[in-house]
Amino acid sequence: MVKLFARRRAIPDPVSLAPVLDNWMQSPLGNALLEAERAQLAPVLSRVFGYHMLQLSCSPGISMVDDCPVGHKFRFAPGWDAERQVPVANNEALPLGTDSIDAVLLHHALDFTPDSHRLLREATRVLMPGGRLLIVGFNPVSLWGASGLLRWRRSTPWNARFISRRRLTDWLSLLDFHVERVTYGGFLPPIRHPRILSHADRFEHWFDRLGNPTGAFYLIVASKQRMPLTPVVSRWPKLRAPALGSPLAETGRVASGRGTVIPMPPRKNLHRKKTDD
Repeated sequence: MVKLFARRRAIPDPVSLAPVLDNWMQSPLGNALLEAERAQLAPVLSRVFGYHMLQLSCSPGISMVDDCPVGHKFRFAPGWDAERQVPVANNEALPLGTDSIDAVLLHHALDFTPDSHRLLREATRVLMPGGRLLIVGFNPVSLWGASGLLRWRRSTPWNARFISRRRLTDWLSLLDFHVERVTYGGFLPPIRHPRILSHADRFEHWFDRLGNPTGAFYLIVASKQRMPLTPVVSRWPKLRAPALGSPLAETGRVASGRGTVIPMPPRKNLHRKKTDD
């Protein structure tokens, strides 16, 4: 029984998962979910500024950051596609420098990754101190989460991990993130009926006003609080080199300066001059 449950919870590899998830996102139900997610992301993305914005997703054909004012927006794909020409990289081992990205969007990336902790640590590594981390994930406390549990054969996207919001915020606190806000969306039932999907906007409007936490997805906005360590060098006053003068001769006197000797006339000459006067 345990092996059967583990088999149902298994997630396909990213290369084979990407086209399947892209096709589902373009279906009527997936498109309605994307529109609800874009509506929740719009006010947050409008306040994101910087130079680089990264989107990590298991669906590389879907872009969720087109309306963001950041100049450079990019994403990676698990495999090469000549039509999209998206750079290829592993989301759990990004070819990016540490503290180099101003904002990172995890669009259902934690739901379909083999190692959620590793992906979250990698996103934390590339994010600059003070940068924004946006997480969109499936909410297990929803009709969508219940539908995933009741399905005997969990096809995409019902084979997602459905990580709870509370568990994810605990992970973020351990990584020194400050959670700014949590919102929910996608209140439409997971039914493909065209008449029900046509009223998706009404579902979003009424349930969002009530602050219902049972939406199909949650949006977590967090900021990275960890600051880089800058070595502080103590500024000691510079010590002047000691003034080493020449030995004092019988016919000389040391003047002010370093080793400067001003010759003085012999005492005999001074006595003779006074006699002449």
